[in-house]
Amino acid sequence: MSTGKATELPRPTEPRQGHNGFIYNNLRSRAVLYTFLCYHKAWPRSNHGNSGGRLFFYHPHVWILPFLSGIVLETHFLQMYSKNTPDGRHPGRPQGEYEADNVSEMKLGRFVMQTKVIKRKGRWKKFLPVYLMMLPGLVYLFINNYMPMAGLVVAFKQVNFSTGIWKSPWVGVKNFEFLFTTDEAAVITRNTILYNLAFIVIGIVLGIFLAILITEVADKTLKKLYQSAILVPFLMSIVIVSYIVYAFLGAEHGLVNNSILPLLGKEPVSWYTQPKYWPFILVFVHTWKGIGYGCLIYISTINGIDKSLYEAASLDGAGLWKKIRHVTLPCLKGTVITLTLLNIGKIFYADFGLFYQVPMNSGQLYDTTNVIDTYVYRALLQLGNSGMAAAAGFYQSVVGFILVMISNLIVRKTSAENALF
Repeated sequence: MSTGKATELPRPTEPRQGHNGFIYNNLRSRAVLYTFLCYHKAWPRSNHGNSGGRLFFYHPHVWILPFLSGIVLETHFLQMYSKNTPDGRHPGRPQGEYEADNVSEMKLGRFVMQTKVIKRKGRWKKFLPVYLMMLPGLVYLFINNYMPMAGLVVAFKQVNFSTGIWKSPWVGVKNFEFLFTTDEAAVITRNTILYNLAFIVIGIVLGIFLAILITEVADKTLKKLYQSAILVPFLMSIVIVSYIVYAFLGAEHGLVNNSILPLLGKEPVSWYTQPKYWPFILVFVHTWKGIGYGCLIYISTINGIDKSLYEAASLDGAGLWKKIRHVTLPCLKGTVITLTLLNIGKIFYADFGLFYQVPMNSGQLYDTTNVIDTYVYRALLQLGNSGMAAAAGFYQSVVGFILVMISNLIVRKTSAENALF
């Protein structure tokens, strides 16, 4: 006689005890095993015992019948076992889940699962506008970033355009030799790495500094004006920037030689023939042009910091410097790490326009302005070997990927919440 009190059943994660639980667990395991064996027996085989050349997914008669057989067998086992459970409930489900289910759903566990899946499948309609907004960007990313990956074979071939890329002969790693066997290999590698390290460090420090200064401006109109003004150089073409630099450093009509140096009592300098000045010039030009982009990212991060943190710091007697030190800078930690990891991935890449256009391709400045990208470009113009250019790009990508993985691993060891993945 029923007492009206529901019998508590174990959670699905808890192992079933007793004879009936042993039967249920074994029957379920046998059903899954039977389905697997049906897959295994139905898999097409070649004469040598290996899998056939055609995927079994393309042959419905190969996998539908075994799959349905496994479902029917498991459902039969569940029906048999449900007769031995209190109130005919499906074994292994928490008690609270039966309140909204009907009798048929209590007994057929497979059908209950199917009902839940159908409900979840309908949820994609809720996010359909978001998916449609993502579609153009995903198509662009696929066309420009993934489809060209097939061209990586060019790095390992001696391309002959009369026969086509795929019929061109393979040369192995011969195309990579020109990056390492030439006398300029050490110079271009040194310049590429050192310049990028300087860009990363200076960009982070000045970007945070300017972002904090702009966010401390009380007047909203001036704040928007400063944010717009600092982004203007980033939007300029590198060709325009190169002529601006030439207007300052030109030997005959440059502003520096004709106006600034005479006031200081200095002799005019032939800037485009003196390599020793160009590391500072290039770092300055790159910082002036690109600082606005990073600064806006830091500004948006600072604006997203909870204002109650600053209010609590003020109540504790903290001044402006202590607020920056103990509130702003710690909250910028994640953004700094993310941007640094992304920049490390491009440490073997160089801004071609910066190192080619700004120095006006002056041969006397190659010792300080020649980087991997400009070297490959000049070699391509002289030799016309596209395989060498593809090999250089492949080498840069692989090294950048390895550096990002190593850097992210180090970040995960020290601060897991700030890692990229």
